[in-house]
Order: sequence, then C-alpha cells, then structure tokens
Amino acid sequence: MRNNQISLPELIKFFAEYRNNIIINIKHLQENYQRTGIKRLKGVRDEKGELLQPWLQTEYIDNAEYIGMGEFQFNRNTATINMLIKRKVKLTKSEDKTPTLEVAGLLVNDLNSFNNYTIVSDGKINIKSLQVKISSKKAFDWLKEKGVLDAENFDFHAEYTIQLDNLPLVASNSSYSNIDGLFNQLAEIKVLTSIISAYLKKESDVFIAPQLDEFKKHYLSKNTYINFPTTNEYTNIHEALVNGTLDSRLSYKIDIGSQDILNLSKFPSANKFLNRMYRLYDKETGEIIIKPNFEMVFNENLAVRHRLLSSRTKITKVDEFMKPIFDDFLGLDQNGIVIDILKKVGADILAQLFQEKQTGKQISKEEMVAALSAANTKLEKYVENIYQDKISPLVFYIGCTGLLPDEIKAKPMTAEEAAAKYPNLQFSKNEQEGTFFAVGNSIISIYVKTEYYSKLISVGIDN
Repeated sequence: MRNNQISLPELIKFFAEYRNNIIINIKHLQENYQRTGIKRLKGVRDEKGELLQPWLQTEYIDNAEYIGMGEFQFNRNTATINMLIKRKVKLTKSEDKTPTLEVAGLLVNDLNSFNNYTIVSDGKINIKSLQVKISSKKAFDWLKEKGVLDAENFDFHAEYTIQLDNLPLVASNSSYSNIDGLFNQLAEIKVLTSIISAYLKKESDVFIAPQLDEFKKHYLSKNTYINFPTTNEYTNIHEALVNGTLDSRLSYKIDIGSQDILNLSKFPSANKFLNRMYRLYDKETGEIIIKPNFEMVFNENLAVRHRLLSSRTKITKVDEFMKPIFDDFLGLDQNGIVIDILKKVGADILAQLFQEKQTGKQISKEEMVAALSAANTKLEKYVENIYQDKISPLVFYIGCTGLLPDEIKAKPMTAEEAAAKYPNLQFSKNEQEGTFFAVGNSIISIYVKTEYYSKLISVGIDN
C-alpha cells in the first residue's frame, strides 16, 4: 500500500459524499466493536433490582450481512467521531413475537432503529477497519489513488478492507474558523430552543393527545421514533468496576464560552429558569401557580409577571443573558430579540406569528404548535451547522493533538488565573482542574472528566 495521503477526517468526508455507494459488513463491525459508553438494557428495574422487560421488542426487517453506510458526526466537545447506522425494524410482542402493525391509526411496520458506532473516541481510533463493498468505480478509484485500498481492480462483488488505524487523525494543512461571536449565537438559540421544547413537550403538530398516549404505551415518541425505557446493565457501579463489567477512562472536554459564561452547560432548563425568575398567576383570582411550566404559558386564564426576588438571590451573568429572551417571549418586554433570532435561522412563520401575537392578535393553539415545531427544527439545524462547520473541527484537532492550532495564539491559564482575570466565570469541580485560553472575546476550556464504559467487546449491539 502506498503512503497514506489523506487524514481520517478527509476519508470521513468522502464516506459522507459516497455513502449511497458503499455498504458495510455489519456483522464484522459488531463482532470487533468496543463500546465507549455504558451498555443500556431495555426495561426498568423493580424495587429488588430485577429487570422488567418491555412488553414489546424490535426485530430487524432485513437481518442482512451488509447495511448502508451510516451518517457521520463530529462530537461537539470531545475529539470523537460517531457513525449513526439506521436500520428498518418492526415491533413485535415479547411473549410470542406477534407483530404490531398499527398504533393509533398509523402503520408501524416500517420503523427505524438508530445505533451509534464510535469511529474515534477522545482522539483515539476505536474502529480499526471496515469491511465494505463498493458499487461505484469512481469511489473505488479515489480510494485506491489515496492509498486507502490495497486492491488493483474494481470488483463490485468483492469485499474490501478499509484500514482506519493507519490514517493520521488530523490533516497537516488544516485551517480553522474564527470562533469569536459564536458562543453568543449558540447561547441565544439554546435559550430559545429550551423554551420551545418545554412548551412542545406534550404537544404535536400532527397527532392529538389520545394518539400520543397510545404511542407512549407502545414505546413510540410523538415523532414515531422507538423509545424504550432503558437502565444500566449493572445495579451497583462499584461492584461493576471490581468485577470487570465496567472500566473507566479519562475524557478530555473542550468547550467554548465567553468572558462571562464558561460554556453552554451553565444554562438551566427553561422551566427551571421560569420558576426562578417569574410567577404565573390566575387572572381572575390572582392565585399563584405552584411549580409553573411552559405548557401553561399560553393558557388564556393565566398571566405572567416577574418574581419578586429576595435580597439573598444572586443574579448571575447567565440570568442576565436569559432574562431579555424570556421577557420578550413572555410579552413582558418587547425588545425584539426573539424575532431577530427566528429571522436569523429562517423561521419566518413563527417570527410573523410572534409579531402578530405581540400586537394582540389571537393565535390558535394548533397554528402556534405547528409554527413552534417548524422553528425548533430550523433552530437546531442552524446550531448543528455551526458546530459541524466551525467548532467541532477545532475541538477534534485540540483533542487529538493536545495543542491549539498554530493560527490561534493564546497563553494557557489555570482556573485560578482565569477567575482572577474574568471574575464572572463559574467553574465546576472538573473545570477547576482545567486549562483555559482567551481567544479574542472567547474562552476555550480544556478539562478532564472520568467516563465509564462497558468493558467487553460487544456483539450484536442493540442500543
């Protein structure tokens, strides 16, 4: 084989382009795969710790030796690449394997299961090779030219081995985007999507409540994804570590933040922030609603106001960031921030409805749910594009090399030094042992966290 001329990320990009022309030997993949997380079992445990399995199960429709190439995704804050495999399944009763063909008026004989296989885990190759068949001569020729295939002639019947563990993890000529300003964009969208998701938790723009109840009984989400309850394969983590069921490894987390907020994990959920900063009350009686949530916000009988905070309540930079977005969404201060975010991601329908609602126009619940659902999809897609195009490649480089790219000039700081220079930053226990870099107005954090994983090589992965 010739000297490798491409890096693994370049090969992954090629796989994504030619994913319809390459099929993978799934049995070979499963037989040689090492989990990077904890194995989950379908079901729940009773008070005695016994596993109670679901009354339904899934069966693969194809049960084939080869499956289509999965979709690849770079992790958002570790040097990890996952391949998401989608396969057709059917629901059957666990006791007698009777197929379930229809639920709530919907055919469910053609559902999808999704399994992630980790190609690179924390900067280390986790899948050494893939056994594949190739249907495109153009794809074959490219792989051969780059020295990835050790084969002379194209044969669409043949199985080829693509060796991954001898490819460099980063390209020598890589360049990386400027991350300044990205954190605020991501944070604004995170806050808004948290609000929308909280409101839509039990809502659907397609199905009515009794149908959603029927889906739940059959382990289906409102988007008709299979959603079995799961539990860990162990009941005591200390025993699992001693007997070898589990092992641990150090995972390097790489986050971006601002000079005031270290990363997105600092933001609470929408309902938690609603409880902290606002009060919902009955318009007629004035009665305060205990434990309000966003499902109640559009109730015509309820109104919202700011909560009277005690002198002991400490207002953080996270609070200051979230409050204008909440105030605008809740109609307490029409500052335009929500509409600006929606227009930025192309969610024009919700932006228009929101504008009309602020002028006093009555919007039907069905219309609002549909607009919120469509907007949420666009918001999530916008964020995903930022990560995959601009942030994840940088995270991957740092996690693989332990260095910042040459074009980023910054001196490392300890948590103590970062806190002294940027006093609004708040650090978790793991972050307190980390290293920090000021890059423009952004902060890059690198810290270690212990992760646990199921130790044995897994065969026939189902979760």
